[in-house]
Amino acid sequence: MTSEELSRLVIKGMEEKKGSDIVIMDLREVKGAVSDFFVICSGTSDTQIQALSESVEKEVKVGASELPWRKEGYTNREWILMDYVSVVAHVFKKEKREFYALENLWGDAKTTLLNQAV
Repeated sequence: MTSEELSRLVIKGMEEKKGSDIVIMDLREVKGAVSDFFVICSGTSDTQIQALSESVEKEVKVGASELPWRKEGYTNREWILMDYVSVVAHVFKKEKREFYALENLWGDAKTTLLNQAV
């Protein structure tokens, strides 16, 4: 499975649980990048953050038979990271996303906003 296909499964999992402000960052042309893609979304509560991450994990497991190489953040549920090596999924509470500003940190990446909270 290509990293593009894997990122689409991640997005599907995020959309399934109404993740907002979903962004895909293409890091393939960025020197020193840690993966091919970051897929980022926001949730409104720790319960939704948990549901979003579980949905992503389910979609990738069913669609690609892959489990995350590493996952972090399940204790606090403010920023859950699921590392699939070529694709890293980030599920943020809105305030934490604004604070860490990954979109700005990796500003050289090609960034595409897929949906936006109203």
